[in-house]
Amino acid sequence: MPSNDIQTQTRLAPDALGPTITIGEILVEIMANSRGNGFLEPIELMGPYPSGAPAIFIDQCARIGGAAGIIASVGNDDFGRINVGRLRADGADVSAISESEDYPTGSAFVRYREDGSRDFVFNIAKSAAAQVSLTSEAKALIARSGHLHVMGTAFAIPGAWEIIDHAIGVIKERGGSISFDPNLRKELLGQPQTRERFARLVEIADLILPSGEELFVAAGVDGEAAAIQALFARNATEIALKRGERGSSFFAADGSRIDCPAFKVVEVDPTGAGDCFGGAYVACRRLGMPANLALDYGNAAGARNVTVMGPMEGAGSRAQLDTFIATTARAIP
Repeated sequence: MPSNDIQTQTRLAPDALGPTITIGEILVEIMANSRGNGFLEPIELMGPYPSGAPAIFIDQCARIGGAAGIIASVGNDDFGRINVGRLRADGADVSAISESEDYPTGSAFVRYREDGSRDFVFNIAKSAAAQVSLTSEAKALIARSGHLHVMGTAFAIPGAWEIIDHAIGVIKERGGSISFDPNLRKELLGQPQTRERFARLVEIADLILPSGEELFVAAGVDGEAAAIQALFARNATEIALKRGERGSSFFAADGSRIDCPAFKVVEVDPTGAGDCFGGAYVACRRLGMPANLALDYGNAAGARNVTVMGPMEGAGSRAQLDTFIATTARAIP
């Protein structure tokens, strides 16, 4: 087990430098009350719930006490207002969320099948989510930011790369840092431009937060040990590997490793678990916490979120996560 000193070291910029920011889609999620196959008959629905992977991430980041903001676009409608209101109430900087008069807020209709898999009906490409651009408000938020978190989902959003590219230059120039969650649909990696941009993020990220097979996609090699080694041969100095029901692991470039067990919970809705883990982990590390504590908060944030319906309804404050950690049994490895 590494010393507390090694655990505490991180190349992520301190929270005092400026907020963690992310770029991408904001949606509402509307969920079926019953399990079944798709939406081929009238069924009862629940929602709307604030959603979108970057929004879930940044909401949890803010909830746990990190400075946080998001660059995104919503429609001039109630679905947009419920999202912006939630993020603002939870402490996120919403100054760079633009409002479209011509497109509605993005949406996702979700229904669980009996086996736990899901059917989706999305409206993202033809919604306000796809209208995000490098506005003056976005430039102002980037100019005062200390950390950029990029999610693979952003590669599917037109205009997002221009903002990401601008933010990389500005934030690196002021001594900031970058993390990358490579949650990208495989079909998008078939596009040469997307593949090049994905590779650039892998090359420059200080922290990489993959789940499962994403580790091998990011590293370009199979096998956990080989993939970890390949990523450390680039710029990364820290990897937080999300293992779902098996907890999570921290790897450092000096060979240090920490494994953190998961919490035993009854899963109600798994959407957003990995995003909550990431938001908590990044905020904790930027606030100066050692890696083992950041993993514990990340695991708790993801586990707490899956116990309620809605993709960010279980995002917890630090006090709520402290209570969760103290009162929830650990899963047996």
